[in-house]
Amino acid sequence: MKKVKIRPIEANIPTASMADIAFLLIIFFMVTTVFTVDRTNVNLPLSVKREEVPKGAAVVTVTIDQMMKFSGGREESFVVSSAEDLISLAAAEVAKNSLHPFVIKADGEVPFRAVDEVMDRLKQAQVRVLILLTNQKTVES
Repeated sequence: MKKVKIRPIEANIPTASMADIAFLLIIFFMVTTVFTVDRTNVNLPLSVKREEVPKGAAVVTVTIDQMMKFSGGREESFVVSSAEDLISLAAAEVAKNSLHPFVIKADGEVPFRAVDEVMDRLKQAQVRVLILLTNQKTVES
């Protein structure tokens, strides 16, 4: 009787589709990642009704020490040194799109005159759509 040699089967992991899977995971996480343009923590004032913020809106932040930050809606926010700089930045955004929405994100402890000054500067820059960001107050019935 003839002896048959049995060769052991080598373990093999197919790696041809690993690159495709990695690429799909990268695309998935890039698409689902939330991008925020302003990470400044402020305690927002309370209101009964809350406006929805349109995606890509320009954000003007006023912190508790009345420092102003600006973001056009596509980039990270940066500190604005003067009111004239705010006017020129807002005017540049309005020149691109006359109905570009602007959001004022002000701390609840900031005096209203500081928020009013920002609103006046945005009005000078011909801003037409202006939203004041607030937290929604629960109404007990």
